[in-house]
Amino acid sequence: MSAPTLHLGLIGDNIAKSRTPLLQTLAGRQNGVAVTYDRLVPQQMGRDFDQLFADCAAGDFRGINVTYPYKERAAKKVRIDDPLVAAIAAVNTVIFGASGPEGHNTDYSGFVAAYHLVRGETPPGAVLMIGTGGVGRAVAFGLIALGASSLRLVDRDMAKAEALAEDLRRATPAMVVTVHQNAEEAARGVQGVINCTPVGMVGYEGTPIAGAALAGTEWAFDAVYTPPDTQFLTEAAAHGLKIVSGWELFFFQGVHAWKLFSGLPLDADALRHQLLTTDEVV
Repeated sequence: MSAPTLHLGLIGDNIAKSRTPLLQTLAGRQNGVAVTYDRLVPQQMGRDFDQLFADCAAGDFRGINVTYPYKERAAKKVRIDDPLVAAIAAVNTVIFGASGPEGHNTDYSGFVAAYHLVRGETPPGAVLMIGTGGVGRAVAFGLIALGASSLRLVDRDMAKAEALAEDLRRATPAMVVTVHQNAEEAARGVQGVINCTPVGMVGYEGTPIAGAALAGTEWAFDAVYTPPDTQFLTEAAAHGLKIVSGWELFFFQGVHAWKLFSGLPLDADALRHQLLTTDEVV
């Protein structure tokens, strides 16, 4: 008999280098499940996001991952049962079931797990976060769970930053949330600095903040993981900051997504080893 199959996909822009297809394929092999995983780039396929999402919902997909810049749009197309995910208002994992598409956010849980892996139970302190899009919203709510004392938001779209700030204030009045225009100025006196913009990823080279502004802070996180050693994290490490890599967010969000896609167990340590040592491309 042939192995059971699971049809998955990833909708996003600039995803040619994504390792998510490999992660889910390796997770399937652990369980004797043949995973087919499609990269779905709307512009390359001559379809907009809405059309492509509808195609997936009507097809044989078990589920899809959603990445930049479609996570907030995806949240408007799914049923969200978790009040926390509804508050985040962005989804990165969609399950297609008999009752319609269901939205989940494993960026949130993935970030919390990545932070605990590196910093244990040490609270984040005051944090500057640059970028308030889909992944930024998930990370910001993760900071609430981690007990951040205050959060400074920077985004080129001030209205988007203000909207997130209001949502966070409603969720946790105890955390001071402010919006700023200049990242270097907002970095003064914080313990952590976070990049949730695409700046630094393949095709968007650079850094969202001048390296000198990182001096005196304690830790840094970059949501970008391709490449894992972004200019932002390289400069943060040079200033002695503890690094929470975007690779760890990628790993944990993928592990959590696998559970949603399949309901099957996973040897996470073995999967981590395979991802770090294999040259296989999916």
